Amino acid sequence: MNAPVPPENVFDWLDAEAEKRASAGLVRQLRPRPPVAEELDLAGNDYLGLARDKRVAGAAAAAALRWGAGSTGSRLVTGTTELHTELEHELARFCGAQAALVFSSGFTANLGAVTALSGAESAIVTDKYIHASLIEGCRLSRADIAAVAHVDVKAFSHALSTRRKPRALVVTDSVFSVDGDIAPLGDLARVCRETNASLLIDDAHGFGVLGEGGRGAVHEAGLAGAPDVVATITLSKSLGAQGGAVLGPRRVIKHLVDTARSFIFDTGLAPSSAAAALAALNALKAEPELATKVRDASMNLAMQLKAAGFTLCVPEAAVISVHAPSPGEAVAWAGACAEQGIRVGCFRPPSVPDGISRLRLTARADLTESDVDRAVKVITATAPRGAFAS
Repeated sequence: MNAPVPPENVFDWLDAEAEKRASAGLVRQLRPRPPVAEELDLAGNDYLGLARDKRVAGAAAAAALRWGAGSTGSRLVTGTTELHTELEHELARFCGAQAALVFSSGFTANLGAVTALSGAESAIVTDKYIHASLIEGCRLSRADIAAVAHVDVKAFSHALSTRRKPRALVVTDSVFSVDGDIAPLGDLARVCRETNASLLIDDAHGFGVLGEGGRGAVHEAGLAGAPDVVATITLSKSLGAQGGAVLGPRRVIKHLVDTARSFIFDTGLAPSSAAAALAALNALKAEPELATKVRDASMNLAMQLKAAGFTLCVPEAAVISVHAPSPGEAVAWAGACAEQGIRVGCFRPPSVPDGISRLRLTARADLTESDVDRAVKVITATAPRGAFAS
């Protein structure tokens, strides 16, 4: 047993860890923003520009006055209001699913879905680039886990056909949050059916952007309402609100209500957030062209950056990833952009699974041509020498 140390020294090891992160350029900082940002925001996930829409914000304010600031308890106790039930019904109907279940966040929706649909008698096969919330769900699942090569359908097939467990669950993002590329959902569904596996798709970055009127990548792939497919979405991106949801067969949703710990033991989504999401969904129904606008803005921004000489993936949704030479240079580059009035995201290891640091840009439906031109000019002018493709 180690010798006793004074209480003030118990967390001394944290200082050593902080020094390691600093030397690797991996220190993170909170940057509070004002209510009305002066910078052009290319870092947030408000894809459809609805977070500040008067219809959406007004619905949130009205619901807070009527229902109170919080939901007052877990969904199974006092945390389910008429707003939650209406939102679930409308989300399921819009996306073509049998049923939906609203969680307090997209993170908790993924935790609940992965853990409740797997277990000790299951194998989980995932894309190696899945979101952190899905990874945490896999860690908690007690299942056999195989993380296979990115968007490699043959690797999925091999892992499924050689598994040792009777049940299997394939887990993937639809649109990957780092590079913005899309999983081969149709091929993955085919492989799942050939190997008696179910398919769980995190459609956080596809919902509101892809598919007919923004119904999502799952709908676009022809998998909406499929009896062996479950989707998760977040309400905090295209709908500009807060919360998450799982969509799928009714028996899956009932199973989650009975078994998903991140649903059962978590305080329900605030009524104001449920109302905001409902208002945003109605806005998307009324203006389906918003989904097309964000994709057009994303492609325009990406093509101009590519023409300027940067290394990036051609976006398939709203996310654009621009490679940076190192973590430290990525931080400095993002800071320089902010000083010039352009807010961009900065992704570094361990947030990026391939170890490549990036500026992560997100398009919005309300970006103008002049916004895009200005952003490209600033990003190019502030870029480190090694950011340009050789």
